[in-house]
Amino acid sequence: MRKSKIKASELDLKDKLVHVGRTAKVVKGGRRFNFSAIVVVGDGAGHVGYGLGKANEVVNAVTKATDAAKKNIVKVSLHKNTIPHDVMGKYGAAKIMLKPATPGTGVIAAGGVRAVLELVGISDILTKNYGSSNAHNTVKATIEGLQQLEDAHTVARRRGLPVEKVIFG
Repeated sequence: MRKSKIKASELDLKDKLVHVGRTAKVVKGGRRFNFSAIVVVGDGAGHVGYGLGKANEVVNAVTKATDAAKKNIVKVSLHKNTIPHDVMGKYGAAKIMLKPATPGTGVIAAGGVRAVLELVGISDILTKNYGSSNAHNTVKATIEGLQQLEDAHTVARRRGLPVEKVIFG
């Protein structure tokens, strides 16, 4: 599946800081700190992206991460306020199961997974994290899972069937 380039300037994006990491390097005068930040951006209407930024100050790391996230925006297939079908996203040791939920359920997720799902515009979903809880990998696994989603029209076109046949079996 080819990824078409989505222009961030055309979307009304909101951003959310998921994680800030700190590393220390011991030098002659003491410790020197470096910061990494993971930021997720989305428009609440099916577009989402993530970015990683590293710098000597938190503010600079967040700015770099936000710029990187705006360059990595992908389109996600949604069905009303949830997803069309079950899907499992994998990245590294992180595995995220995403299941559609009935209206009123809410977003049952935590950490980076919740940030991604809220910014993409999903308000009813069930999730389960298997394996790693590393913020980097869970965000990437969630977006990987969301990219696997297909709506009924796409599946019907691929199978050469009418949409009603795909939906109702």
